[in-house]
Amino acid sequence: MKETNVGVIGVGAMGYNHVRIYSELENANLLAISDMVRGTLDKVSKEFNTVGYVDMDNILQLDDIEAVNICVPTVFHHDVVMNAIEAGKNVLVEKPIASKLDEAQEMIDAAHDAGVLLATGHVERFNPAVRVAKELIQAGEIGDVVTAHAKRLGPYPPRIRDVGVAIDLAIHDIDIFNYLFDGKAHTVFANMSSNLKNCAFEDHAEIMTKYENDVLTILETNWLTPYKKRQLNITGVEGIISVDYGEQSVTVYKENDKVEKVKVENKEPLKEELRSFINAVQNNTTPEVSGEDGFEALKIVDAAMKSSKEKSLIYLD
Repeated sequence: MKETNVGVIGVGAMGYNHVRIYSELENANLLAISDMVRGTLDKVSKEFNTVGYVDMDNILQLDDIEAVNICVPTVFHHDVVMNAIEAGKNVLVEKPIASKLDEAQEMIDAAHDAGVLLATGHVERFNPAVRVAKELIQAGEIGDVVTAHAKRLGPYPPRIRDVGVAIDLAIHDIDIFNYLFDGKAHTVFANMSSNLKNCAFEDHAEIMTKYENDVLTILETNWLTPYKKRQLNITGVEGIISVDYGEQSVTVYKENDKVEKVKVENKEPLKEELRSFINAVQNNTTPEVSGEDGFEALKIVDAAMKSSKEKSLIYLD
């Protein structure tokens, strides 16, 4: 099987898992990693027997590397991605694509002009339970969808310092709504606030979005719940599909108390995501989650934050 040479920039908590998976994937060859923290870099490079650089430019200057994964803090996404694109590398950048919409658009345009791929790391797209739910919706299992309600709750993660819960957690389910309902949102209304003393950003958010096909989505997310909950309920005129992201389980509820546990083949979503990205690089095809997909998710989060601040309904183009 053909192998694509890859590098990973940023090998903290998330980047470490990218390195781990690339060391296992049959279609990838991990050539080098980079991290500004020398201790982290040395530990990870030793564990996976790969070359490590403090300066990411050393990776970008390696002609043999065809693709890079960027797992640095969100505020640095734009600059690092632009440097990688300028170096002619195909890029997968962790979600969210960028801190600001104009930065995201500049990244998309630059990748297009350079003829390289830009993928966004929305890992829940590769959760097999989500894939099964989409298949059930498309097959008309619950009839026309009316609403979707997601809960993504848990305690505050101290390592997240540069963004709030909306851009860190809510964006997962926003992207899933975009994926499931094959359309674009046209209105957004949200409420957010900050309660935790050690968090400089919003720590809870409730976001309502209306799609062009009249599906109403409701998302509740916070860093206030002492336990993790990752759940999605999709209500149609003929039943409900319930998805547990963590358990990778799907249950269909219908009238007359009919309950069906749908078979889901459990897989590691991140491994499926990285394998898909490398396949896109090898075949020069559009990534399953493109830069444009990342932009659309960020646009809704941006509108939600504006809605909360202005206490008003936001209309999207």
